[in-house]
Amino acid sequence: MSATARRTPVWLAVVAASLPMFMATLDNLVITNALPAMSADLGASIEELQWFVNAFTLAFAGFILVAAALGDRLGRRTVFVTGIAVFTLASIGAAVSTESWMVIVSRAVQGVGAAAVMPLSLALLAGAVPARLRPAAIGIWGGVSGLGVALGPLIGGAIVEGWNWQAIFWLNVPLGVIAIPLALAALPNTFGARVRLDLPGVVLAGLGVLGVVYGIVRGNDAGWDSFEVLASLIAGAALLVAFVLWERRSAAPLLPLRLFRDRGFTVANLTGFGFSFGMFGVVFILVQFLQVVQGASPLEAGVQTTPWTIAPMFIAPLAGLIAPRVGTRALIVVGLSLQAVSLVWLGSVMTADVAYATLVPPFILAGVGMGLVFAPMATAVLASMPEDDHAKATGTNSTLREVGVALGVAVLTAVFAGAGGELTPTGYVDAAVPAVFVGAAAIVLALVAAFFLPAGRSERAVRGARGSEVTGSPAAPELALVE
Repeated sequence: MSATARRTPVWLAVVAASLPMFMATLDNLVITNALPAMSADLGASIEELQWFVNAFTLAFAGFILVAAALGDRLGRRTVFVTGIAVFTLASIGAAVSTESWMVIVSRAVQGVGAAAVMPLSLALLAGAVPARLRPAAIGIWGGVSGLGVALGPLIGGAIVEGWNWQAIFWLNVPLGVIAIPLALAALPNTFGARVRLDLPGVVLAGLGVLGVVYGIVRGNDAGWDSFEVLASLIAGAALLVAFVLWERRSAAPLLPLRLFRDRGFTVANLTGFGFSFGMFGVVFILVQFLQVVQGASPLEAGVQTTPWTIAPMFIAPLAGLIAPRVGTRALIVVGLSLQAVSLVWLGSVMTADVAYATLVPPFILAGVGMGLVFAPMATAVLASMPEDDHAKATGTNSTLREVGVALGVAVLTAVFAGAGGELTPTGYVDAAVPAVFVGAAAIVLALVAAFFLPAGRSERAVRGARGSEVTGSPAAPELALVE
């Protein structure tokens, strides 16, 4: 660790790495409560509403590994700060948009900026704090991300109701102005292996994912057997296969396939993909249910979802602290189990006139489950990775989770539309229920995968737990994990 990192107070490094993460997470969740208002003001269809979300997530997924590679070459802090600036400027572009396509373009540029923020924030944090404090720091980082999840719908609802939807993007400007000098002052400009940028890999992966998502989004309107949809799906799948083949032979791959030789890394990524697919696809359906069907205002919908969204803010830091002793696998399995139960519960009780009190228990279960997954998953991804691979490892994990978000929103909306769903009080619920159950099925598949994770307890915690039977002394956590 550099002298700069040693001189930086741990709390300051945590704040500097977490604030931009909070900004990007907040923005991605803020927009969910603004979608009905944006639809009314811009005349946007449900397909365009999907692209308000997916333009961000696809750009984010497509550029994460590029940002990680550039961070290795140019300095992780340099690329991190550049990402904050791009995200802030794109937020201004979204705020002044007057057409749906303008919002979509601005959201895509936001995604590019966020791609440099989210994965590098964790890599910078991991390099700025001592190894013995890393699990706790990652837990706090996960809690701040959880805070963005918690406050996103609430802040978005309050802003849309009190001002207008444009203000949700203006909110990012002061946060960006604060975050840039803070990162420059508190985080070391670490470097990784300086290899050439894998541009063919960038193009193949980006266009492949875009083709698959575009085909799913257009399936119901254009027809699943139409040339447009079939060509998009086939071309997207072929490009993704070509991407994997290219990465196997590339001297400097965008996605080093050797990382997947580690079982914990591979399973953590499969679990993260399924988790994001199910949970965030359902969030897209649910927030509109509260407003379109139950007549809640944007602020009321934000308040109503707080039992779900606020729990990760408290649970994620605790999960990060206890993960070295009980293991990341146990926490992730419990978290996904709670989420699966919550989504099945929601799908079972969702009717046009369901009482809000009936929704609160599954909301709480979902929130606690999310909190138990966030920090342990980040720890599991990095547990066996050398420091030089931290950026690529976190970048890969973030990429697959964001692809999961995009596909979750696209697939669940396709299920909704295929079942005859409309953005009206009478045409929503019957189509939303099967979409929620599809989200629950994705969580169950992620849960099955999670059982194959390494136990994820620290060696010192295991030794200490055994020794405490005699001495009564607690164990100190560390990041090195065992089966």
